[in-house]
Amino acid sequence: MRVVVTGAAGFIGGHVAEAMSGAGHEVVAVDALDRSAAPDAARDNWAALADRPGITLVESDLATDDLTKLAEADAVVHLAGRPGVRSSWGPGAVAAERDNVTATRRLLAACQAAPPGRRPRVVVASSSSVYGSAGARPHREDDPPRPASPYARSKVAVEHLTARAVEEGLAAVTLRYFSVYGPRQRPDMAFHRFIEAARNDRPLPVFGDGGQSRAFTHVADVTAATMAAATADLPPGTVLNVGHPEPATVRDAITLLAGLLGVRPRVREHPPAAGDATRTWADTAKAERLLGWSARIGLAEGLADQVRRHRDRTEHAA
Repeated sequence: MRVVVTGAAGFIGGHVAEAMSGAGHEVVAVDALDRSAAPDAARDNWAALADRPGITLVESDLATDDLTKLAEADAVVHLAGRPGVRSSWGPGAVAAERDNVTATRRLLAACQAAPPGRRPRVVVASSSSVYGSAGARPHREDDPPRPASPYARSKVAVEHLTARAVEEGLAAVTLRYFSVYGPRQRPDMAFHRFIEAARNDRPLPVFGDGGQSRAFTHVADVTAATMAAATADLPPGTVLNVGHPEPATVRDAITLLAGLLGVRPRVREHPPAAGDATRTWADTAKAERLLGWSARIGLAEGLADQVRRHRDRTEHAA
């Protein structure tokens, strides 16, 4: 199968491109390195993909370039976008609109313009941020969106564009990712920052008091769900939560990391970030039913994996 993976120099995209190639698919890895939110990490991921057989690298800006060739595939896994709730305020809102909404609109249009019978299956990445904060039960896919940041609003817009493309005949599905972590996290993401701070005897920067909880989901589980969605015969318009069903607090995660690193954590609290959810919580019954997928990696195991591979990469780089 020929698979286009957009955002392939990113955290999730790099894992998905590698896994697709490892499964024997012909992969076209697409990214715009100069638009990356973490340029150094993106260049490292890009270089790693260049060394893998079965992967063709294409540098392309989805918001401006001709995307006709990208639609010549069996499946398009659209992971490119501007991440981050905190960075989406102020000037960041323009970047979120451009790299999330405009880019997705143009990519979906290119896929729709392919000849009938040759249009690719499309998997579109969304976010648990569209829900806002969870209450007394986990969020289900039919819960109404309550976006609380420009980033979250851009993802709601992405979902609306995808739904419209489905109405016009495109076989597209949407995955709502929950708090993804694991090896090769961007440097601005929480666990990467915590690990670096603890290893260098610096206070761990925490937004809020650490009591907020998240459905922390290891990138290997997210990759498995994404690959399944790209290859399964899902009904067009399907929306699926991709998250670990057991939330944990940021404090819990810090305690686990401290034990793994053999340190006594020092925390520096910062004001809560505008738009951050107090709790994310995923109901994954639909993904289990339609994909046979559920998150299998618990937080303790997943953080041990991230710490181990973080050490390996930093020691090798040194």
